[in-house]
Amino acid sequence: MAILPAAAAAAYQSVASLAGASSGTAGAATAGANMGVGAGDFGNFLQSALRDGIGQMKQGEAMAARQVAGQANIVDVVNAVNQAEITLNTVVAVRDKVVQAYQSVMNMPI
Repeated sequence: MAILPAAAAAAYQSVASLAGASSGTAGAATAGANMGVGAGDFGNFLQSALRDGIGQMKQGEAMAARQVAGQANIVDVVNAVNQAEITLNTVVAVRDKVVQAYQSVMNMPI
């Protein structure tokens, strides 16, 4: 499965903004330094990323519903739905890589 460069860039931007929001700064060096601080940080990061993804999906659905009711600007709706689609594609790509890694480990000879 090939990942489009635009989707990869959007995923990187989402992770960078997520890391910047949690640490209070948007610097890549600070985000990279904060990721290796403890044993539970990866789990917390993953939970946070999943919550963010679910939030993006809900926001896209809410904006679409507001547009149907005539309460939202079409540009905002398209942006929200596009962001939700990018988030979904990123989650699917990560899931595929995790499954692929699991299958690789299971196929290793003992």
